[in-house]
Amino acid sequence: MSHNDCILKLLNIKDPNLKVIDVIDNLYNGTEKLVLIKAVLSYPINRCRNCGFATVNKNGFAKAHVRLPSLNCIRYEMILRKQRYQCKNCRTTFGATSELTKPNQTLSRKLKNQIMLLAREGLNGKFIARICHCSASSVRRTIVERIKPQYRVPVLPKNLCFDEFRSIKNTTSFICCDAQTHKLVVKLPDRLSSTIINYFENRYSKFERDQVESVVIDLNAQYQRFIRRLFPNAKIVIDRFHIVQLAGRALDSCRIALTRSLNKHSREYKILKSQWRLFHKKSDEIDPKNVVYLRGINEYMTQQNAIDLIINKFSEFKIVYQTYQDITLALKNKDITTLNEVLDSYERTNTEMDTTIRTFRKNRSYLINSVTSKYSNGPLEGINRKIKLLKRSCYGFANQQFFFLRIDCIFA
Repeated sequence: MSHNDCILKLLNIKDPNLKVIDVIDNLYNGTEKLVLIKAVLSYPINRCRNCGFATVNKNGFAKAHVRLPSLNCIRYEMILRKQRYQCKNCRTTFGATSELTKPNQTLSRKLKNQIMLLAREGLNGKFIARICHCSASSVRRTIVERIKPQYRVPVLPKNLCFDEFRSIKNTTSFICCDAQTHKLVVKLPDRLSSTIINYFENRYSKFERDQVESVVIDLNAQYQRFIRRLFPNAKIVIDRFHIVQLAGRALDSCRIALTRSLNKHSREYKILKSQWRLFHKKSDEIDPKNVVYLRGINEYMTQQNAIDLIINKFSEFKIVYQTYQDITLALKNKDITTLNEVLDSYERTNTEMDTTIRTFRKNRSYLINSVTSKYSNGPLEGINRKIKLLKRSCYGFANQQFFFLRIDCIFA
């Protein structure tokens, strides 16, 4: 294997018309090491690209500067002398072309591939530029060139997840994904009902929207208003996490209000204050036999004994606690009967649980769908978490359009 072929193979350049003349290393561009490769690009041409006559002669060389992908954290650049041609018939001049770069560009295709590979990992632009030995603006131009906003997905999924996320500054944007494949469907600049309705009605026919079977949402009443209009045959499913979260907040609100009325040196106060996690445990996960040392109370007792000390003394808290346990177990066991009994038999306690139960009764049919459905907003929450990591690593975004392109880099 020749010296020329070794260098081209090392750089993964497969153009047979490219010939390496010289390699100069141990150069420094500021503080980074630089390897400069001198090469020539030339090949015979029989006919003119413009007129098609076989009257083409060689007409000197044109020097081009090509940026190659980094290797072993070393910057590689190529001084490429491209052959120029002139047609005697039409007097047109043109140069030799290569797959190494696009016409009139200095960044090689492989360097752009390296930039996109790092962008898919959610790294910020300046860090990518430092790794690839280019400028941050080159990274931005490459992302804008390679990633194009998607007009619509080819096939509208049958099961959708709706949610929102914080995009730029104080703007809240709408996001939707496929509940089954977890692929991103759309990101909209805001979460206004008019924006969401216009998007789905303008891009998907009524026949396509009629095929949607379910839409998973949180307890946002705004979505419920237009889902029936957009997807008339779809079941509305309330995300199970948000159901448990709302009931858990009502339980915590009652617990905190109770602690404020107790003496700080009492056993009940110490249990409610330090062992609050016990009240969020499912009843079938609480150990009623093994005696353990409970910090904060500084006593040995079973977990069930600590809970019984509270619910046997405070009747209102007992109702709230038992309601929370029944709701979580009904969701876990997919028991519709138990869920209906909890909603029907609940008695007012003048706590936040009253508002929670009233909300659940209003959305009873949607809660029943959440018990029977196997889909949830879990995939969408995972996507939102990756978006938050992207914002954190890039120290925020000022341009929403470019922010959406960076999101597409990860999920495209």
